[in-house]
Amino acid sequence: MPGPGRSLSYGVESATLVSDPMLEKFRQNAAAAGAEVVTARSPDAALAAVARVLKQEGVGEDGRTAVWADGPLRATFHPEILAQMLPGVVLEVTRESAAAAHAGITEFDWGAAATGTLLQDASAAAQRLASSLPPVHIALLRADRIAEDIGAALRRFDPARAAFLALVTGPSRTADIERVLTIGVHGPRRLVIVVYEPNTGHAL
Repeated sequence: MPGPGRSLSYGVESATLVSDPMLEKFRQNAAAAGAEVVTARSPDAALAAVARVLKQEGVGEDGRTAVWADGPLRATFHPEILAQMLPGVVLEVTRESAAAAHAGITEFDWGAAATGTLLQDASAAAQRLASSLPPVHIALLRADRIAEDIGAALRRFDPARAAFLALVTGPSRTADIERVLTIGVHGPRRLVIVVYEPNTGHAL
C-alpha cells in the first residue's frame, strides 16, 4: 500500500497532467501535507483509480463498505457500472452509512496549489459525513480546477449559495495528547486525492 506523501499515477497521464505547473505545485504540496496524490487522464481512469484504492483497503470484502457523496463525476456513470466496478460502495450517504463505512468518496470544487488544499461547497450534509467519518477519504478533483492559493480559490465560490465551505489539507492530525502528532484521531487517517482530466465523454 502506498504511504502518505506519495505521488502516483494510474494509467497513462495526459499531456496536460504532465506539463501543468499549477498541478505539479499542488501535487507536491499536497504530498508534503501527507496526502497521496493520484493523477488520471480521464473520468474513466479516475474511476479505475478509485477502484484500486478501495481494493487496497478491502472494500467489498467481509462486509466492508464505502460511501460516495453525490457529485458531477458520480453522476456521469450509471449506477450499475458503479456497482460492477466498485463493489461495496453505497450511494445513499447517511450518518449511519458513513459511520459504518471504511472509506468515503467526495468530489471537491477547487484545489489550492500553494498549500495542496482542497476546497468544497459542503452545504449538503452528505459531503461532510463522507469526508469526515470514514477512516479513509478519497477526494476527486478536476485538473482544471486548481487555483494559485486559498484566497484565489475562495473567490470562485458564491457566498450567497455556499452555506458551508470545507477546506482539507492532508489527513486528519492532532497533537492534543501529550503534544505527540497523531494521524486519524479526529478524521480520516488516509487521504487519497485523485486529480483527473475531464473530457466530454467516457467509455463506461
